[in-house]
Amino acid sequence: MAETSLQDVIFSLEHVHFAYIQGDSRREVLHDVNFALSPARQFGLFGPNGSGKTTFFRCITGLVRPQRGVTRFHGIVLNSEKDFYALRCKVGFVLQHAEDQLFFPTVLEDVAFGPLNLGMTPEAARDRALETLKSLRLDGFENRLTHRLSGGEKKLISLATVLAMRPEALLLDEPTSGLDNEARERLIDILRGLPTARIVISHDWDFLSQVSTDCLTIHDGRLSACSPLFAHTHMHPAGNDPHGHA
Repeated sequence: MAETSLQDVIFSLEHVHFAYIQGDSRREVLHDVNFALSPARQFGLFGPNGSGKTTFFRCITGLVRPQRGVTRFHGIVLNSEKDFYALRCKVGFVLQHAEDQLFFPTVLEDVAFGPLNLGMTPEAARDRALETLKSLRLDGFENRLTHRLSGGEKKLISLATVLAMRPEALLLDEPTSGLDNEARERLIDILRGLPTARIVISHDWDFLSQVSTDCLTIHDGRLSACSPLFAHTHMHPAGNDPHGHA
């Protein structure tokens, strides 16, 4: 769908079809999807539950493989797990449930894990982790026990684990789910200060409008661009009627 040359994009999907198949049952969730993400583009993605939003992210990162179509990373078609590993080192995926992303006893260990996997020395990984925490105004969290963090704190730490790898692009799946208003506003401030290319899935249109420059939706398996008015009409119970915000 993006009119951009392959040399100018971070990753792209071309004519991707994906269906969940169980026995004789087949449920297609992505149909002929084309998309390219170039540097500095920041997309908000919405759609009803089950429409294929998370599956779209999983196809990008190779966690599931489409029945048809290809994924490219910097113009190169990805085929093997090794190919997709190279993409996952540069495209950070922040999962919807922070508990799925945090598995070490302390915050520092979790945030340093990615840099260590990239081949950094333990000392350099520690410095990178501390620098990342400071950039998110999480100074002093490094020795906190991860399982004792609040839901909002876990969300921010899961973002830190990805940002510590200095990704070229971010995929965020429902990052405001379960957040109170203070944590939500803090996340908005953080994302608005990040120039990193990204796609953010959310049912919260007001949030998407503040952290995205473009809007996408998935309907009947098809990914398409939409206007903010379209999104706001479908995401807000007031529809097109004038309304304010509390």
